[in-house]
Amino acid sequence: MALPFLCSVLIFTFLFCNPPPLSAQPQQNISNFSSSDSPWRPSQGQILLSPNSTFAAGFWPTPTSPNLYIFSIWYLNISVHTDIWSANANSPVSGNGTVSITASGELRLVDSSGKNLWPGNATGNPNSTKLVLRNDGVLVYGDWSSFGSPTDTILPNQQINGTRLVSRNGKYKFKNSMRLVFNDSDSYWSTANAFQKLDEYGNVWQENGEKQISSDLGAAWLRRLTLDNDGNLRVYSFQGGVDGWVVVWLAVPEICTIYGRCGANSICMNDGGNSTRCTCPPGFQQRGDSCDRKIQMTQNTKFLRLDYVNFSGGADQNNLGVQNFTICESKCLANRDCLGFGFKYDGSGYCVLQLKRLLYGYWSPGTETAMYLRVDNSESDQSNFTGMTDLLETTCPVRISLPLPPEESNTTTRNIVIICTLFAAELISGVLFFSAFLKKYIKYRDMARTLGLEFLPAGGPKRFTYAELKAATNDFSDCVGKGGFGDVYKGELPDHRIVAVKCLKNVTGGDPEFWAEVTIIARMHHLNLVRLWGFCAEKGRRILVYEYVPKGSLDKFLFPARGILKSEEDYAEDELLDPSRPPMLDWNIRYRIALGVARAIAYLHEECLEWVLHCDIKPENILLGDDFCPKISDFGLAKLKKKEDMVSMSRIRGTRGYMAPEWVKMDPITPKADVYSFGMVLLEIVSGRRNNEIQDSLTQSEDWYFPRWAFDKVFKEMRVEDILDSQIIHCYDSRLHFDMVDRMVKTAMWCLQDRPEMRPSMGKVAKMLEGTVEMMEPKKPTIFFLAD
Repeated sequence: MALPFLCSVLIFTFLFCNPPPLSAQPQQNISNFSSSDSPWRPSQGQILLSPNSTFAAGFWPTPTSPNLYIFSIWYLNISVHTDIWSANANSPVSGNGTVSITASGELRLVDSSGKNLWPGNATGNPNSTKLVLRNDGVLVYGDWSSFGSPTDTILPNQQINGTRLVSRNGKYKFKNSMRLVFNDSDSYWSTANAFQKLDEYGNVWQENGEKQISSDLGAAWLRRLTLDNDGNLRVYSFQGGVDGWVVVWLAVPEICTIYGRCGANSICMNDGGNSTRCTCPPGFQQRGDSCDRKIQMTQNTKFLRLDYVNFSGGADQNNLGVQNFTICESKCLANRDCLGFGFKYDGSGYCVLQLKRLLYGYWSPGTETAMYLRVDNSESDQSNFTGMTDLLETTCPVRISLPLPPEESNTTTRNIVIICTLFAAELISGVLFFSAFLKKYIKYRDMARTLGLEFLPAGGPKRFTYAELKAATNDFSDCVGKGGFGDVYKGELPDHRIVAVKCLKNVTGGDPEFWAEVTIIARMHHLNLVRLWGFCAEKGRRILVYEYVPKGSLDKFLFPARGILKSEEDYAEDELLDPSRPPMLDWNIRYRIALGVARAIAYLHEECLEWVLHCDIKPENILLGDDFCPKISDFGLAKLKKKEDMVSMSRIRGTRGYMAPEWVKMDPITPKADVYSFGMVLLEIVSGRRNNEIQDSLTQSEDWYFPRWAFDKVFKEMRVEDILDSQIIHCYDSRLHFDMVDRMVKTAMWCLQDRPEMRPSMGKVAKMLEGTVEMMEPKKPTIFFLAD
């Protein structure tokens, strides 16, 4: 009898002192919590549900210790447990912790020491105020709500309004809804406009009406905006099944640029995903997360070049603008605190001295920077961070020596006879071999011409026969455009691809020169360039096969037959009466078109292996896809035009109204000529008018200049509405569109300066449109033959 009694006592004592974990308790769902329900303990196993059963709140065991609990809010009925808010994430309570409403109406979360862990001041009427969880995931008690004290997550339609997010490990913060910082001070990412809210469709709204768009925009998923422990701000969608939470937007694409990934003097390396590794530069050795010098620096030092390496933090970074590399190097050598310097070989004068400490180092080809690390002169380590420059400079030195001529012998006559005999034999053999080679060459050349293989470039675009293209275009019956380089026909290839077939006319040069240019054009790949798929060359015919861009050229949308439309409803009614009328381009689409064209021209000028000038930027050469994505056509063809087909003079290329002044002044032609043409097109996109249409002005028609008229309206009369396109003037909202239109107009004015050196490069033009560089007020555009 004693033994069973003793076992019962031991079992009762064990259960009383060690209550079963929350997951083993029977679950009790409640719709609210009031003072009559106090206290609420983890051992009760109850959860507070939202009316739509999407969210739940209550005590949940910590991942590391099932006997410690955090009072949190999480998604209910999904396969992955995900907390979106917690009251005591850094101070979990034991099984004795309680949530209660006191007699004075205060909501408290108390641990074993009696300390109140509930965030903020949550008070109410003890008889009527209840703790409830709403359908949008907000926990409310009186005037207090969890949305007012967010932790690391923002839910759809939760106002951000400058609130601060903190990662669960406490290392990273999202401050003022604009900046991501490490250790509460070092900022590594920021946005110009503060975040306002995340909506249910996947848009992250910012100030001034701008927004960040997720990759699954519009889909009906559960969403959240979370600051993760790795320091990245991400938007997640729960897509169910095996996918679970999927990242649909993130602030920092290259994770190594986030501060704190590696220690001092260390370099972060990324494998292309979310995993990174830390490595030491030459001259350093690993010590924990950081790196120490192998040999301390003395007065005699040298530099090791680390291609694509950048250290973005330190006790003091000195940003200099220098003329060349030598000056930047001497500045570092003159400062004994300088541990190295970063330099760009792009002519911008970029030079940054790294002083006292080397922090937040990372490797990425996108940095465009070479880091010169300062080490002691006795350091024997060699740089293992090398780019393509060193790989291309591998030459093999070969020393060639000729033997001394032999001494003159007495058998000169015999030697002369032998040499003449050998020369005659070689000459006869050479003639016979050349005759045989010529016969074979003529035979195979005729065969190549018959089969159409002549001048076929290796690895180049596909070559079509004339018969194939004739069948694809239905005997060239559907003409969709005419231009200076020839007529364009719509066709369909046997693989059902829709193509645009351009029959070139008046092309200069022979076949080798022509196909050399075509091969260069085919290698240019950019989102905003029309793709060249193939060509045809038979019996003097020169035909290019491009991708088909369905909506046609930009001029049809900017300059349609004008009517009197007072509102957007009138325009829609007119479209129904006349379906052939092109749709109206709103301000956002026009801005996207302008930015896409700028990036494509910058690609031609600055990123191609072959330096390409377009020479004929105009709306007719800008095509629009189904989603109004712009694509530039006729690039790279300027070299093929015959001189007699140029405008006015043999050296002039382009269309009147879009040509830069240097074409006429006989000045050297640079990429700034395309910048001028783009500025005129950008002004036409804003105004919806041809640049040769005289507007309301007192200036005589022969002296009237479109950019000067626009400048006076915007910067002197302060009447920007006078230059806006009358088709969509009713859609213009100064609060939403002023900054965008202002950037477009200022950028156009800078591009239209009459002196080429005053115009920015196309790369800078794209950044000006993006708003990532500061713009000064431009000077008034003039043209050399008009008085100011």
